[in-house]
Amino acid sequence: MKTATIVGAGLVGSLWAVYLSKAGYKVTIIEMRDDLRDSELSAGKSINLALSVRGWKAFKAVGVEKEIESIAIPMYGRTMHSESGDLTYQPYGQEGQAIYSVSRGGINCKMMDIAQKYGNAQIIFNTKCTDADTVNGIVYCENLKTGEKSKIETDIVFAADGAFSAVRYNAMQKLDRFNFSQMYIDDGYREILLPANDDNTYKLEKNTLHIWPRGRFMLIALPNEDGSFTCTLFMPHDNHEFAFDKLTSKQKVNEFFQLKFPDFYELIPNIADIWENYPLSSLAIVRCYPWTSGKVALMGDAAHATVPFYGQGMNCGFEDCTVLWELMQQHNENWPLIFEEYQKIRKPDGDAVQDLSLDNYYVMRDHVADPEFLLQQKLERKIESIFPKKHTPLYSQVSFTHTRYSDAYKNGKIQDEMIKKIMKENDINALFENGEIDQFISSKFNNI
Repeated sequence: MKTATIVGAGLVGSLWAVYLSKAGYKVTIIEMRDDLRDSELSAGKSINLALSVRGWKAFKAVGVEKEIESIAIPMYGRTMHSESGDLTYQPYGQEGQAIYSVSRGGINCKMMDIAQKYGNAQIIFNTKCTDADTVNGIVYCENLKTGEKSKIETDIVFAADGAFSAVRYNAMQKLDRFNFSQMYIDDGYREILLPANDDNTYKLEKNTLHIWPRGRFMLIALPNEDGSFTCTLFMPHDNHEFAFDKLTSKQKVNEFFQLKFPDFYELIPNIADIWENYPLSSLAIVRCYPWTSGKVALMGDAAHATVPFYGQGMNCGFEDCTVLWELMQQHNENWPLIFEEYQKIRKPDGDAVQDLSLDNYYVMRDHVADPEFLLQQKLERKIESIFPKKHTPLYSQVSFTHTRYSDAYKNGKIQDEMIKKIMKENDINALFENGEIDQFISSKFNNI
């Protein structure tokens, strides 16, 4: 019997258990936390996630997509809320294209169900990894409730235990020539739950991601199944006129929301009373290399943790699964060869996701309400609709195709320069208003 250990029963670890089981492995998952399914889930430190085509591909490869469809809400675009309460809508892609809102807790519970149901995995909760022997495939464990120490030895080990991976910290970071960096951005986040109306209807439009862009900071809201929205305020920790360290009393919290988010304040006038119910959290990017050593491989956030501004952290982790799976087929489970190719293929894409995420933060907070930016997006969608094989906007490449993240990032830079040049040299607004835009685009792109 082939055996595998996965450290971390989160999203990536639970899904990867299904893949391994499909290949005939007996899978053991160790998880430091209690079983989430036994506790009530609430907002706090679990920013809602945006599922896109890369994630759906990973589910479909092992036939579990129907399980996820039941908890996913399509969002077809962004709705921007100005300080005066005006709304501006921007589609994400072409008609019918959507990303999907899922609660982190909800999908994590579903993924553990899937790991046990489809992967026949044994999940051992309340058990932390204290060390790992990468050469021999041994994970050393400690039961957090009893203090009992044990070890698990299997043919192969996968560390899917998040940004602060115990396997990476206790084993791989001690290896010679292991490169590691951890960078916190200046901003933190606080999550707020906007409840449903009394009749369980939504207080905001359901099938869209809501953004209140305010330059140096922003508020977003993603829909939940029960009519509520998970809202997240991203803002500097300190050293700014509007920063978390300034909101030191209920009065200051109320004044801040009344001033900067008046329409949101009307929806949740008790914001100051519940403010301290939600913890303030930090945001970091983790980069490291190599991702494998001996019988151990890092996956998901353990290898490439990012900030959440492109909605691709989870999707990138799921794509790790599909890439590893394809390499398993290609190399007939020759793990040394699989691991070497896996890290060489995925490292540039992990870096690109992090770059994309940082870039998109500035887009979301600074540019999504800017008329020039909105016009550029409108022009790009129009070009794509006329010449879909010649031009795919960066966001669409990332969210609606399987183009490698690193290639999409490079393509996006080139396209951005080209579109900005076209806009500088032509009155694009007038071309749209006069109905001449299709002819203009055809003349520009026919020979490309």
